[in-house]
Amino acid sequence: MAKEGDTAMRRKRILLVDDCKVSLLTQELMLSGPNLEVLKAAHGVEALCRAVADLPDLILLDVKMPDVDGLEVLRVLRSEEVTRDIPVLLVTACGDPHTRSEGIRHGCRDYVTKPVDALELKTKVARYLAG
Repeated sequence: MAKEGDTAMRRKRILLVDDCKVSLLTQELMLSGPNLEVLKAAHGVEALCRAVADLPDLILLDVKMPDVDGLEVLRVLRSEEVTRDIPVLLVTACGDPHTRSEGIRHGCRDYVTKPVDALELKTKVARYLAG
């Protein structure tokens, strides 16, 4: 029988990172559910602090942010032992091939372009939380 602290019983944590409050709220509403804990960060520095402190199971990361952009956040996440293996999906309006390739080069696992399609987002999130 699984105990309260077992990973099978623990709600999965997602860290949403976006400087746009509307985007954060929209993604949170798309993903809310009983088995998911949604954490939020409004900028890159906050995202790095939350990632280290909370060790989410998945990070959804915007690219264009005012303080530290998402690609730099991704680079730092990959350089730190405690956050190195957390899957990161870029969720951004930057759908150009250069940004996509930079995201992959810096270690993102997948990409979702804005405006976000709820089914696409849920499908990709489920894929990365499952395995």
